[in-house]
Amino acid sequence: MKTYNQKASEISREWWIIDASSMPLGKLAVVIADKLMGKSKVTYTPHIDNGDYVVVVNAKNIQVTGNKMVQKMYHRHSGFPGGLTSLKLEEVIEKNPALAINEAVKGMLPKNKLAAERLKRLRVFNGTEHAHTAQSPKEIK
Repeated sequence: MKTYNQKASEISREWWIIDASSMPLGKLAVVIADKLMGKSKVTYTPHIDNGDYVVVVNAKNIQVTGNKMVQKMYHRHSGFPGGLTSLKLEEVIEKNPALAINEAVKGMLPKNKLAAERLKRLRVFNGTEHAHTAQSPKEIK
């Protein structure tokens, strides 16, 4: 029996759409990361980026469990002394809901050279309208 390794010329990408209000943020990030990596495909090869495109709608309606809205913090640093900025999850959702989903998915992806390209295939929209109807994405339930 021989082992199958996918080649870069054999990659075929699909489009998927998922409603962010249908499941909690952590479970949503796991499903999205799985599709971006292509782990649900039978042709999955770890060193080849064979993942799909994922469109997320209703990002402003994401759900979290427990007290994460007030306890979960997002940090960034300007690089200057005293330049640390910390925001609660509820403040991030109020300003830019796509950032919360992007950061959650980024944390679920492996930290390697393929992560940036995989994250570029994630499209997040705050409402139900999105710009990728021409690709006719399949719905993830």
